[in-house]
Amino acid sequence: MPLHESGEDYLETIYLLSKKKDFVRSIDIATELNYSKASISRAMKLLKEAGLITMAEDGQIKLTKAGHQKATDVYSRHTLLTDFFASELGVNPVTAEKDACRIEHVISEETFLRLRAYMTEKGYQTRV
Repeated sequence: MPLHESGEDYLETIYLLSKKKDFVRSIDIATELNYSKASISRAMKLLKEAGLITMAEDGQIKLTKAGHQKATDVYSRHTLLTDFFASELGVNPVTAEKDACRIEHVISEETFLRLRAYMTEKGYQTRV
């Protein structure tokens, strides 16, 4: 099932929150993204049906193996693009972050791989 931009953003947020917290709940995601609880609830249902997350009875949300892979793929694109814009092009870091967040969802695999190879040659270290 293809994942839309919002689904990728949710997975990326769950991934990043899980790196900071012992467990992630819907309210944590809602707070982080400044979305309503109803929006988060619907999104979590869809992600669960897609096999990308699990939800425990106590509200704990975890990425499945497939969900973790997708989240780290999105985050890898995000950080690479941010670093490229800021360090190679001299874009203001705040602008670089915002632009990367939008482009990470539409960049082709070919372009991403070539950009990653370029950045690797420049000594870039991934942040995932």
